[in-house]
Order: sequence, then structure tokens, then C-alpha cells
Amino acid sequence: MYCDITVQTAAFDLGAEELALRAHAGDAGALVAFQGMVRAHDEATPLAALFLEHYSGVTEAEIRRIAEQAAARWPLSACRVIHRVGALAPGEPIVLVIIAAGHRAAAFAAAEYLMDYLKTQAPFWKREDFVDGSSRWVEAKASDDAACGRWHD
Repeated sequence: MYCDITVQTAAFDLGAEELALRAHAGDAGALVAFQGMVRAHDEATPLAALFLEHYSGVTEAEIRRIAEQAAARWPLSACRVIHRVGALAPGEPIVLVIIAAGHRAAAFAAAEYLMDYLKTQAPFWKREDFVDGSSRWVEAKASDDAACGRWHD
């Protein structure tokens, strides 16, 4: 299976990434794309930016491990994962997962699996910076852990 993993500060182009992945997808009959964006949240003080840190090399290796686990569970043709780091404003794209597979069920399941594991297992640290100058580190959410837990056999 072809799998391309990138952690970057630059924005990405969903259309260009989809076309690039299709070149590696063989005769896949399904392609599922998920793009996550930074949410503004409903805080009393508006969010100015979400700041993400990571360990270069370690983070990419962990994302690749997660993608390989997905490929072991479902017959995938290709995948592309981009995760951004640095300061991201509300509305900016933060993550892209594209999965190509022979059939839609495998593509949808693998995309969900990757996102659930990215939210809970990938080594990123997120800080919310607010317009009033305050900030706080984002804690793990029980709902994300529960979503990831459904994949355990």
C-alpha cells in the first residue's frame, strides 16, 4: 500500500492532494477524504489560534504506524495524511486524511480509524491561545478516547 505522511506548517490544497493520491490508488473504487478545521469554540473569550507542537520524526513514525494498522485491517490501495503544526487560526485546515480502497466500506472505516487514532495516539500537543492573551493546553477528551476504544478487538 502506498502511504504518504507529512507534518507541516503550510496549508494544503485538498483537490491537489486528492489528485496526487489517485495516481497511486490503482483501480480503487472508493476514495474518502476528511479535512478537519480549527474550530472557534463557544468560549467567553474568542480563540485567536490553536498552536500545535510535535516531535519531528517521532510524530510521522507514529502516524505511519497507525496507517499500517489500518492497512492490516482493511484492503487499502493508498493513503495520504497531512497534519499541520504551528499557529492555526479558526477556520484553517488542520488535518487531512485521504483513503483509497477497492470499496467504500473499507475506505470509510479506515478514514474513521485513522482520525480516531490521530486524535488520541499521535504525539501532538495543542495549546489554545485566546484574543485576550490567555492560553491553555488542550486536555484529552473522554469522548475521543471512547471513539478510539470502539476499534479494540
